[in-house]
Amino acid sequence: MKTLVLGASGATGKQLVSQLIHNGQQVKVIVRPGSAVVTEWSANSNIELVEEHIAEISVDEMALHLKNCDSVASCLGHNLNWKGIYGKPRKLVAGAVKLVCDAANHNQQAIKLALMNTAGKRNHGLKESVGFAEKMIIAILKALLPPHADNEAAADYLQTQIGQNHPYIQWAVIRPDTLLNEEKVSEYTIHPSPTTSAIFKARKTSRINVGHFMAQLLTDEALWKKWSGQMPIIYNKAHNGIA
Repeated sequence: MKTLVLGASGATGKQLVSQLIHNGQQVKVIVRPGSAVVTEWSANSNIELVEEHIAEISVDEMALHLKNCDSVASCLGHNLNWKGIYGKPRKLVAGAVKLVCDAANHNQQAIKLALMNTAGKRNHGLKESVGFAEKMIIAILKALLPPHADNEAAADYLQTQIGQNHPYIQWAVIRPDTLLNEEKVSEYTIHPSPTTSAIFKARKTSRINVGHFMAQLLTDEALWKKWSGQMPIIYNKAHNGIA
């Protein structure tokens, strides 16, 4: 089995790649030319490196990259600087998701697609509700911060355009809360919907736990069947009421 990973050079993407390899997967990564991980991974026979800007890849090119892959995982995100937040491409994540889906349609190829998103994104399929104040803050974030709107658009595309019965594409949107760095996989919990407010009572999720869950999701058929077409929330397990 081989998984194509987008956003592999990011803090969470690198964790995902490590977890996939630990699970015995072959991995293909698309990274920016000159990315630091190229040197780090070039000697690893389990990793196939593609150095390209994701926003510059055509459907035909992506179709070729996708051809020998069973699944795709996206940990794409915007750099937290002025250019990353307000520069182009503003639809980095949503554009990449659509590109992969168009390529799968082009190939008439069955794939699993796992998208890392955020606990601040509501699952409209479950009619998740939030309070008025939280709704207003999220609306402001969406209006003022293009990356938030991009994440929303990526998840919405899978829910509304791909849907639950696509002939080739099965998907899951993984929603971590406040991300932090930890060195080892720790206990975590998975929920269909947020258990607390992502704005007013945010919980924590380590990047390595996100990578672990996404890797398990793509390699464990029973787990995929459980969460396919859904938007699971992942939290670090609370210890002594703190998480």
